[in-house]
Amino acid sequence: MRKFACLLVALLLAGCGTASVGANGFVAGDGTLTVLPADQRPAAPVIAGTTLAGDAWRSDATGGRVLVYNVWGSWCAPCRAEAPVLVAASKRTAEIAVFVGLNTRDLDKAAPQAFVRAFGVPYVNLYDPDGALLLKFSGQLPASAIPSTLLVDTKGRAAARIIGEVTEATLVDVISDLAAGK
Repeated sequence: MRKFACLLVALLLAGCGTASVGANGFVAGDGTLTVLPADQRPAAPVIAGTTLAGDAWRSDATGGRVLVYNVWGSWCAPCRAEAPVLVAASKRTAEIAVFVGLNTRDLDKAAPQAFVRAFGVPYVNLYDPDGALLLKFSGQLPASAIPSTLLVDTKGRAAARIIGEVTEATLVDVISDLAAGK
């Protein structure tokens, strides 16, 4: 089963849609935004994992706010470029959204911990080296590139996905819409 999960993650990260393989072997997206109509949103999976600090974390303990999952790796140049945008957006929407980083494909915690310190990332980041947490979204709005951002509405439904780097304006607008029930 673990081999199948690893293969599925590899296929997801190998690219689809508008994603393209960059010079360093990562799959990059083009910022494509997908928002599901409210009546077509499936229940989002419960995500439970271990933070980079070693603490347990669960999505079902977030209190009905918008959940923003950002899939990233410390080795990913677009992830580095987008980090300040995510930090700013997380601060602007702190009362209506919970940001969660899903760190993937890093072999140990040292590099992602350094990334979080270097960029002053204020939100929790889960260590997901083999993509097991990411697989939970595979039947809904799968992350098919790194970075990708997945959003869950206040009712716990998979609501939106951005493939590739996000802009602060787009992310804040989508979060605001989801918080307002749109």
